[in-house]
Amino acid sequence: MKMLLSRFLVVITLFSLFGCTNVKKERKIKKDNKDKIDEIINNMTLEEKIGQLLIIDYDSDKLTKNMIDKIKTTSPSGFILLKNNITTYEKTKKLVSDMKSNSKYPMIISIDEEGGNVQRLKNLSDREVTDIPFMNDLGVINDDKLTYEIGRVIAEELRTIGVNLDFAPDIDIYSNVNNKVIGKRSFSSDPYVVATQGINLSKGLLDHKVLPVFKHFPGHGDTDVDSHNHLPIINKSIDELKSLEFIPFIEAVKSDAKMIMVGHIAIPSVTGDLTPSSLSKKVIDILKEDIKFDGLIVTDALNMGALTENYSNEEIYVKALEAGCDLLLMPKDGIDTIDLIKDKVSEERIDKSLKKILKYKYDYLNDNTLDSSYLASDEHKKIVSKVYGN
Repeated sequence: MKMLLSRFLVVITLFSLFGCTNVKKERKIKKDNKDKIDEIINNMTLEEKIGQLLIIDYDSDKLTKNMIDKIKTTSPSGFILLKNNITTYEKTKKLVSDMKSNSKYPMIISIDEEGGNVQRLKNLSDREVTDIPFMNDLGVINDDKLTYEIGRVIAEELRTIGVNLDFAPDIDIYSNVNNKVIGKRSFSSDPYVVATQGINLSKGLLDHKVLPVFKHFPGHGDTDVDSHNHLPIINKSIDELKSLEFIPFIEAVKSDAKMIMVGHIAIPSVTGDLTPSSLSKKVIDILKEDIKFDGLIVTDALNMGALTENYSNEEIYVKALEAGCDLLLMPKDGIDTIDLIKDKVSEERIDKSLKKILKYKYDYLNDNTLDSSYLASDEHKKIVSKVYGN
């Protein structure tokens, strides 16, 4: 009995020591990162600071010398890979590698890879990739483990080309049958199924080194207008939104969401006008103060008709930052956006988002690529086949 007690005490002591050691290591890493971030910011030009607030697009599968020079001088925070960037496997991988190697700071390489009809990786012309099902199919099954495994499949295949951030999961609620923009991209018409399975997919992504982005706050499900073309309007009160649309976002924040995308959706009962949520301080304050989200806020693409048919480019960028967004996705002016911002937004406001962005990058961004054998692997296909009962 004494011997058992002695062994138990030894185990407890060792556990305590190692536990304390791990906590101390984590604190030291975070402190080291904070010191590093402060030093980086002190040595950045204003142009570089604003560059770190931008995720831009680029219409080619190869970097030109001019583009390389712009990356070096203005340091955009990241790129989003679109159809024209994704051609052959080797070209796409080299494009990503060249983007990263010409940047002074860790670079976000992002993509829209949800599954169903939103799978950019399928544009690879010389490689088969695993066909990811619609998220609605996963919502019908409502199997936590399977959804997590689908997240893992997506992450592992994205990492073969160097992607480290996915604009997924879509946690809009499919509450309007006339909604052709979201439709089966949504997990369900049940807000709690959407929340649970969205979180499971995000964990599958994050645990396998691709950062998830929950979208599109305040909720795009009850719309019948495509924000790529025009401004969707939701005529609901704040209480109605809290009882449905907000639920998945509230649960995502409770589960330690790192990034949330705000959509270009007007909710006049909240704002008093038709200001899109992505440009509305009132809406973003709800996310920050009421829902208690303190992570990164990224806009939906800023070249979409919901914004460009109502505002100038300068108005869009300035209003988005003044509203409280941290990252501007796909500004229509690309890197030239910097010139439209630098005399209109205070450096103090820019630094506030910059600190959050750099902390996020140094704490979470991962660039461990995988080889192409993960693409359409037998294991991945087997996981997907379970969705269809095979």
